[in-house]
Amino acid sequence: MSTTLPRRTLLAAAAATLAAPALPRLALAQRVPARVGVIPIVGAAPVFVADREGWAREAGLDFAYTTFESGPNMIQALASGTIDIYAAGVAPLGVARSRGVDVKVVASTATGENVFVATPRLAAFFKPGTSHAEALRAYRAQTGKPARLATQPPGSVPNTTLQYWLWEQIKADKADVEIVAMGIDATQQAILADAVEGATIREPALTIVQKRNPGIRLIALGDELFPGQPGTVVAVSGAFLARNEDRVQGLVNGLVRAGALLTRDPDKAAPHVAANLAKGIVDLETIKAALKSPASKFTIDPRAIIQPTKAMQDYQVKLGSLRESVSLDGLFDTRFFEKAPSAT
Repeated sequence: MSTTLPRRTLLAAAAATLAAPALPRLALAQRVPARVGVIPIVGAAPVFVADREGWAREAGLDFAYTTFESGPNMIQALASGTIDIYAAGVAPLGVARSRGVDVKVVASTATGENVFVATPRLAAFFKPGTSHAEALRAYRAQTGKPARLATQPPGSVPNTTLQYWLWEQIKADKADVEIVAMGIDATQQAILADAVEGATIREPALTIVQKRNPGIRLIALGDELFPGQPGTVVAVSGAFLARNEDRVQGLVNGLVRAGALLTRDPDKAAPHVAANLAKGIVDLETIKAALKSPASKFTIDPRAIIQPTKAMQDYQVKLGSLRESVSLDGLFDTRFFEKAPSAT
């Protein structure tokens, strides 16, 4: 029996194929696992929203999260290939590149995240007409000991911005301050337990601590600590990027949409953030308030943070947490954002 199809049948099938709408290539592609390292802060919200809205899956990615206490703690996982995608502060990536770690920043997610707060006993010294340096000096003069200020480990964005604010912005006397490095959760608990006098914190910690103790005072916002303060970014390992350029483009497309949703309608985005960030520990209303906080500024364009990152890197060299400045031309890969459709 002949298996040759009639010519008319072949022509009809061809016509139907040509008339059918083209499907997105990534929608047809098999999804690949993407191991995402993340720190539990609102600055990572665009990643959570892109995931929960299904935009990461549309890009051909299946996310699996590992939570870290700080960016520097995540660098070893990035260097060893344990994670593919890094969602944390930009500052440790300069250190990583100086040590030969192949990584590319493809998007920013938030800026100006780190703010400085004081517990009631220190806040009382920050009076109208009194400079911040004078307030810290007065605290030590009255108590006989320096103010203990909690932040994340050296090399992190919170640590770098705190030191920049203290020594470069307000010109504090180093004798008036003791910097205590600890993880994010430990910092929040230390503030609430009065174990320290001040701290650099981010959302949702800012909303949480002020809700539990209204006497905890916001002293300085992010751009006051470090002008144009770069914050959380999404970076991918060189190996993952080489295998998955189309998927990384889809991811950045999703981050652009997520940033727009967070800015336009934070209440709608809040359940997505709460599902990943709060996990039943923090109520939804707190997450909504944190998304609307002056400490929450969602910026996806990586080009906006290149110069502030260079300034931060130069300051890390001065602090000794980075051996030498590295070329940012090799750290930032802006082509994915530049090709991403604008979100409406």
